[in-house]
Amino acid sequence: MAANDLVSILIPAFNGERWIGECLSSAVGQTWPRTEVIVVDDGSTDGTLAAARAHASGAVQVVTQENRGASAARNHALRLAQGSYIQWLDADDMLAPDKIARQMTAAQRHGESALHACRYGVFHYRLNKAKFSRTALWRDHTPMSWVLTRFTHKAWLIPAAWLISRRVAEAAGPWDERLSLNDDAEYFCRVVLASDHVHFDEHATCYYRSTGYGQLSRTRSEPALESLLLSLALCIRHLQSVEVSERTRRASLALLQMYAPFWRDAPAVRIRADRIAAALGGRLQADAIDRKAATLRQAVGIQRATQWLDGFRRLRLLTAVGWDEALNRWTH
Repeated sequence: MAANDLVSILIPAFNGERWIGECLSSAVGQTWPRTEVIVVDDGSTDGTLAAARAHASGAVQVVTQENRGASAARNHALRLAQGSYIQWLDADDMLAPDKIARQMTAAQRHGESALHACRYGVFHYRLNKAKFSRTALWRDHTPMSWVLTRFTHKAWLIPAAWLISRRVAEAAGPWDERLSLNDDAEYFCRVVLASDHVHFDEHATCYYRSTGYGQLSRTRSEPALESLLLSLALCIRHLQSVEVSERTRRASLALLQMYAPFWRDAPAVRIRADRIAAALGGRLQADAIDRKAATLRQAVGIQRATQWLDGFRRLRLLTAVGWDEALNRWTH
């Protein structure tokens, strides 16, 4: 790897007019000497495309497509990319100025088959208010230990935290355009397993903007829950393709159980989740809240009981996986 390798910063954008300017400023402000920025507007209905085009230059390419989803937008950007390394960046997130430079310096030592991850802070509007919450993924890992940790711990990394060589990206394959919810979990499961090492940089930094509270209902739609289950099934398949053992079986069941509260609104999806668990030689535990739901509905009425139960579930999810990942699941 040469010290002047080109890094492609790839940004899918949909109705991100409010944040795309700050996102692009953080991308073009990288201290690594050779970067290209590619924005794919996914059929936005606000001023996202115009806001992105205001930053267009020789190093910033802006293209548009009809609305096909974030995965399709990412794949379009990847086809256009010329870099030896790939930096994913959502349109409302940001990179610290030296994020790529720090990770590229590490890449010179570890080679193109290694993956590079970094810490991320969660913020609303001001970066100086970002909160950093260390997890079990904030250290070096083998690919297998990373996936097992991801399946069984309260841990996740946002797409912007990664720097991926083209070699690993091509081995992992494109984003799965069938997925609308949890698409990043499935993609990075493949990416990690296609690498030979995950290097974590304590000093490289990116930022996750926690917005989108009005989109929480998306996770309760039937298509969203179908996407979630498909994503989990694919993650389990990826892991099992590398190793079939008692530890991978337990980890796979733990992953399904982690998401069990989502199935309450879609009995048909829950049945399929149960079948996956049975194929792994286990079963999903009954939802304790659901066991008490009938009594609560009789006591306070269906509407109020539904509101209370939703609140209980969200609180329990926060306790199980942490605020950062709960927001990621609810809003993406």
